[in-house]
Amino acid sequence: MRTKLLVAALLLASAAVSRADDGLTKGNPDMKSITSMTFGPKGILFVGDSAGAAIFAIDTGDTKPAGQKELNVEKLNSKIAAALGVTEKDVRITDMKVNPASGNVYLGVIRGAGAGTPAIVKIARADGAVSAVSLKDIPFAKVTIPNPAKATAKGPPAVITNMAFLNDKLYVAGLSSEEFASTLRVIPFPFKEADKGTAIEIYHGAHGAVETRAPIRTFVPYKVGKEDNIMAAYTCTPLVKIPVSELKPGVKVKGTTIAELGNRNNPLDMIVYTKDGKDYLLVINTSRGVMKIPTNDFGTAAAITKPVGGGATAGVKYESIKEVTDAVQLDKLNDTNALILFKNGDLKTIPMP
Repeated sequence: MRTKLLVAALLLASAAVSRADDGLTKGNPDMKSITSMTFGPKGILFVGDSAGAAIFAIDTGDTKPAGQKELNVEKLNSKIAAALGVTEKDVRITDMKVNPASGNVYLGVIRGAGAGTPAIVKIARADGAVSAVSLKDIPFAKVTIPNPAKATAKGPPAVITNMAFLNDKLYVAGLSSEEFASTLRVIPFPFKEADKGTAIEIYHGAHGAVETRAPIRTFVPYKVGKEDNIMAAYTCTPLVKIPVSELKPGVKVKGTTIAELGNRNNPLDMIVYTKDGKDYLLVINTSRGVMKIPTNDFGTAAAITKPVGGGATAGVKYESIKEVTDAVQLDKLNDTNALILFKNGDLKTIPMP
């Protein structure tokens, strides 16, 4: 009898710990906001919480391939509202990511006015069905940011502006409370702790100044030659190359500005894709539509070190995709298609341009 009780106890104990190899345990993640998301392996969803100065790794359990069907959903906000039991005006989408393990789509949502309440919503690839993801008694891990930026009169802190997963590490852009506030953090996964990060300095041609306090708005890891780099875009809109090998805690790194893509503009999302044997960045923006940027000159482009006035562009060139307008969220659906959420609330699959 004792043996049976011991076995039962061990089974219960093992059930309470899920994905121990990734340091995940069951519980209720205490997220205060959702400002950025990205996927790691095995359906792990990383959620950046600027208000709580923390990052959560959530096991979605969503690893079964859902097929390659194109995804098109009209009036997505109303469907999200129905799934969350709120009115459409109470829905704000903060990020959108395709789960590479399944092909299903996940949205970070704030429901309600003001700071609101964070929620995660799933869109099924097979039929476009929208459902709320339960955040109760789920396998997760949490790491806190040690030196987060503070809220200002202009709004909440930009502690976490964008994230990406590469080679068992989570790369996190945002602002710290340090003198040189623009920061890239490299956090190994499974989580143990986050260090103070690397301070990032850039030359911003449109502003004619060196900047250390402007946050990276969106970025992607990209190999230039044989070297992994962070390709980062900032407001107004410099494109900067930052070697991953230089990202060390407490160090200040100067990125190389290889393009000025136009001022009075905020980059929103970017992806990398290959078409006809060539690589491109696809970038959506608040004021300049969709940019298609060839990557072939990233390794040889001269650094921009002098002012670029009058709203002009400089450095690496881009092509405007004029037929796509009012995009607010972007991710790669598969090798040949992008998924775009538009300002009117429609979600559409478009061929890579």
